[in-house]
Parts: sequence; C-alpha cells; structure tokens
Amino acid sequence: MIRDRGNIKWTSMMLPEHVKLLRDWSEADTYQEKTELDEQQLEQFNEIICLAMEEHKELIFTYYKDHFHHICSGHVHYIDPISHTLRIVDEQNGQRFKLSFSAIVDVKQK
Repeated sequence: MIRDRGNIKWTSMMLPEHVKLLRDWSEADTYQEKTELDEQQLEQFNEIICLAMEEHKELIFTYYKDHFHHICSGHVHYIDPISHTLRIVDEQNGQRFKLSFSAIVDVKQK
C-alpha cells in the first residue's frame, strides 16, 4: 500500500514564501461567492421586510460577510435610509445586529 503524504513531502524542498502562498491559496479556495440579486428579488425582500415590521414578525436573514454566508434572525427594529442599514433585534438572545442592504442575500419569514 502506498501512503501518499500530499504536500508534506514537498514542503521540505520549498521556500517558506511558497509554503505560505500555498496555505493562503488553499484557504481562499474554501471561500463562498456572493450571489447577485436582481431587482425583482430586492423588491420581494422589501415587501417581506415592510410587512414584518407592520406585524412585528420575526425574519431570518442570510447575509454575506468575510467571504462566507451567515444567518441571523430577529425583528426589524429600524431601517436607516441614510447609512443603508437594517437594525435587527433578536429578542431570544438579546443581540442586536446592523446589516447593510448590500450584504443581504436572502430574507425569509420564520
């Protein structure tokens, strides 16, 4: 049986700069891409958020930050049109979030 060690066997012959670049490259390979939204989806998100604010319903937000998708949930407390952000309050954990309009990827009702 041949036991291949991958990059381990080659790192002794590489310069430290090359090893660092290979590690950075493998880390960047796991990054997720941000999905582009069209105007119809943005309008649908707007309707969902406005309806949830009127009826005080909890929403689930998927947003893009630091090359990965993250999920937060809570009530929309305030829409700030000047800084283009949503202020979300999660009453279960007592956490507060500020989400940029451009970072939001998906909005669903809970």
